[in-house]
Amino acid sequence: MSNRKARGPSRRTVLKSAAAIGAAGSAANWTTALHAQSTRTLKLGLVTPRTGPLAPFAEADGFVVEAMRKLWVNGLAIGGRSYPVEIIVKDSTSNPARAADVAADLILKDKIDLMLVSSTPETTNPVSDQCELEKKPCISTVAPWQPWFFGRGGKPGTGFDYTYHFFWGLEDIIGTFVSMWNSLPTNKMVGGLFPNDGDGNAWGDKTLGFPPVLAKDGYKITDPGRYQNLTADFSAQIQAFRDAKAEILTGVPIPPDFTTFWNQALQKGFRPKIASVGKALLFPASVEALGDNGNGLSTEVWWTPTYPFKSTLTGQSCRELAAAYESATGKQWTQPIGFAHALFEVAADALKRTKDLGQPAAIRDAIAATALDTIVGKVEFGKMPPFKNVAKTPLAGGQWRRSSGKYKYELVIIDNSQAPAIPVADKLKPIT
Repeated sequence: MSNRKARGPSRRTVLKSAAAIGAAGSAANWTTALHAQSTRTLKLGLVTPRTGPLAPFAEADGFVVEAMRKLWVNGLAIGGRSYPVEIIVKDSTSNPARAADVAADLILKDKIDLMLVSSTPETTNPVSDQCELEKKPCISTVAPWQPWFFGRGGKPGTGFDYTYHFFWGLEDIIGTFVSMWNSLPTNKMVGGLFPNDGDGNAWGDKTLGFPPVLAKDGYKITDPGRYQNLTADFSAQIQAFRDAKAEILTGVPIPPDFTTFWNQALQKGFRPKIASVGKALLFPASVEALGDNGNGLSTEVWWTPTYPFKSTLTGQSCRELAAAYESATGKQWTQPIGFAHALFEVAADALKRTKDLGQPAAIRDAIAATALDTIVGKVEFGKMPPFKNVAKTPLAGGQWRRSSGKYKYELVIIDNSQAPAIPVADKLKPIT
């Protein structure tokens, strides 16, 4: 071997490599590029409802996945080595059976190392069940923890082996809604619009859901019973709420169902002072679909540009991440952006701490030990006994108001009773 070969890369080679790294991403990729390249590819599976009635939950997926692929173009640095990362995305089509099928494909055919899943119990639960069955580590989000845990037959103190979930719980949203309602004078009569799905059954549960807690706070809820998603006629529910003289509306319908319900309610003269509705009112597009009738509607707030957190992957603040989304897509920011991003934060952190990437149990153990300050707040498992598989994230309350800016509506934070770290901009105002 000549002296020339023994000296290592020339200055020209180093400079050329540096230029390539700079074109690919941030300066942080220098470290990754100089690590030994592993031939072992890490495969991440992602299941979300890209199409169907739950599609608004997955609207930000493409933006986030593309950002992760660019971030890891030179691999993910773990223990002095750089591992190529492949992200395989599957669409549940908003169908639980389809979600289970694509999860099985990812595990058995694609041989993924780690499953990521998001967006309502109809997606998170069947995917998590497949992972538990096949002993494949899984991180899920964007479903209240009760329907994810109890809806899968989870037992407090025992829980699950391979599946972990981060989000808020029904206790948080009930506390937030009641706090908002208490700020205005009403007759405390509440109409409950609960579909026959994982969320609706959990919210309307007479033992664990809204009814018993609201009763303790002096509210009386009228629950006409479960309806099927994509119902075309809500006359029975509207009449029940009118008969009860409900001045407050709550519920957890999918976006198209609330549009149908609200338009019919206004036509039939049901005009509550307050409408605090989960799921359907999370998204700007859903509120804009109501025209001027979207003004004053309120909802839970998981994440907004005003939240005081930043990404462990990119260093972006919530405002910077939202601005990047709007710049890339031309659309108004939407709440799931933060949690789609946080899924990859938690995944990367766990993989970096995994002692043996070839062992699913080792990845699982790293997930279980997670204590990470993400762009949606701290994700830490094991701090909520007896539910070891659950980590709670902060929740606030917001109201949609007409905007004088670029977009028709803006979501204003009006309650932080369950999350004091979240800044409040105003108080709840009655619907006019």
